[in-house]
Formats: sequence, structure tokens, C-alpha cells
Amino acid sequence: MPALEPPPLPSPMVPQFLRYAGAGAIGTALHYAVLIGLVQLARFDAVVASTAGAVAGALVNYALNHRYTFASERPHGHALPRFTLVAVGGIALNALVMAAVLSLAGPHYLVAQLIATAAVLGAGYLANRAWTF
Repeated sequence: MPALEPPPLPSPMVPQFLRYAGAGAIGTALHYAVLIGLVQLARFDAVVASTAGAVAGALVNYALNHRYTFASERPHGHALPRFTLVAVGGIALNALVMAAVLSLAGPHYLVAQLIATAAVLGAGYLANRAWTF
């Protein structure tokens, strides 16, 4: 009778992605606060407000991801420029998805932002994991 083998351990990417998503939730909360504040209080265009919020969220995310998610030993002089390039790509992707969803489907700007956030989360994690940290 063959011996029973224990189930395989989860990939180390799973807990790391969960940390990334948790850190991202903090940056995303700031992003959404800036977005809603600028749209509702200052009457900014939703795409412009979302872009400003994404920049604010990216600053928080860098600090959390460098220290907490990836526990990177790379110096900031190496990691920060790479993170900035990934973040700029994410901000551009966010603006593109926001504009596309708003113009094609016309939902409320927060629905469009949820779709954009999901697109940026996956792309940003993979890029930061492979290249930044």
C-alpha cells in the first residue's frame, strides 16, 4: 500500500501576493479618498482625480512594499527608480482603463475605478516582484 503524501505547500507567491494586496489596500484607500474628495468637493474630472489619487497611493505603496511585502535589501537608489517606472506604468494603465470604461460603458466613476484597480493590482505585483524588489 503506497504511503500517503502530505498535500503540497502553497506557493511562496501566495502569501507574498496577499501581503502585496494588503499593502495595496492601504495605498488604494488613500487613492480613493483623494479621488472622491477631488471629484465630489473640488469637481475635478474623474480621470484627473484618479491619477492624482494613484500618485498619492503609489508613494505609500513603495514604502510598504519595500519593507513589508518584499523585505527588500536593495537600496532605495536601486529600487525606487524601478518602482517609479512600474508605478508610472500602473498610473497610465489606471488612467487608460478609467477613460475606456467611462467612455464605453459609462458607469459611475467608482465602478470604473474598481475595474481599473483590479487591472493594476495584478500587473503591478508581477512587475514589482520580478524587477523592482
